[in-house]
Amino acid sequence: MIINSEFDHSSSGKREAAMNTPGSSVITVSGLTKLYGSVRALDGFELDVTQGEVHGFLGPNGAGKTTTIRILLGLLRATSGSASVFGLDPWADATAIHARLSYVPGDVTLWPTLTGGEVIDLLGRLNGRTVTRLPELLDRFELDPTKKCRAYSKGNRQKVALVAAFASDAELLIFDEPTSGLDPLMEQVFSSELEAARDRGATVLLSSHILSEAERLCDRLSIIRAGRLVASAPLAELRGARHSVITAELDRMPALDAIPGLDDVALTGTSLRCRVDPAALDALLRVLAEAGVRSITITPPSLEEVFLSHYQSESGKAATR
Repeated sequence: MIINSEFDHSSSGKREAAMNTPGSSVITVSGLTKLYGSVRALDGFELDVTQGEVHGFLGPNGAGKTTTIRILLGLLRATSGSASVFGLDPWADATAIHARLSYVPGDVTLWPTLTGGEVIDLLGRLNGRTVTRLPELLDRFELDPTKKCRAYSKGNRQKVALVAAFASDAELLIFDEPTSGLDPLMEQVFSSELEAARDRGATVLLSSHILSEAERLCDRLSIIRAGRLVASAPLAELRGARHSVITAELDRMPALDAIPGLDDVALTGTSLRCRVDPAALDALLRVLAEAGVRSITITPPSLEEVFLSHYQSESGKAATR
């Protein structure tokens, strides 16, 4: 569902899409380019979101996340490349696609003279879906549905959109910074509801600046920089490609000179702390075993470290989202 947005193009060409099965692609983006005059917001971007997963979409402001989402929603037309949702063209088949998805932006605009409950009911009717679990969701998000929208704070406007999205039982949920304006308790409620949506088989595309949120919730992550895909994999795989931190207590001094790929080595007596390249991990563990390991801890990089590593060599900035 789109909050306070309009379509001004035809939905001709609508066709029936087969129901998705686990593992099939719900969103497919290939070679996507979007130009705003001389500004290249997307530059051959690729994205694949499969049925039933929570897919994190990460990048700083200006990287191209919101432009991508607007193209998937049929609000923008790509300059070149292709995008499909449920196997349909977002520009030509927007009506059919929106009947199966719910969308929550980071800055929700509501009709000021309607109550929150009226907005939730209206959005459900516009998309032709039955609203379910509404009393439970209103209670969980601590939202008073009788208030006029003009009286709501930013956080409560966000709650209206989230309740409407989760009450719709949509097949696809697209969130663009959805917890903006929510307090930590409501962020926990959002996380719980998102996990419940995944458990019932829904697919989620989650764009977020809160890396801890993405790290906790997402099955797979895609990182965008300057309109291009720079990484897309499960978190464990992304972590596995980066240095881990080893701390160990040993019986005797290890012979580390012959091991490449070690950084920030701190060896005090028989206590070791260092960063190790994934390719050197097995060799290091063998040497440590020979030195008599009393205790060892291997700490993989956090999502923040993985994310920042893609922005250390280049700024990756773009002038628009």
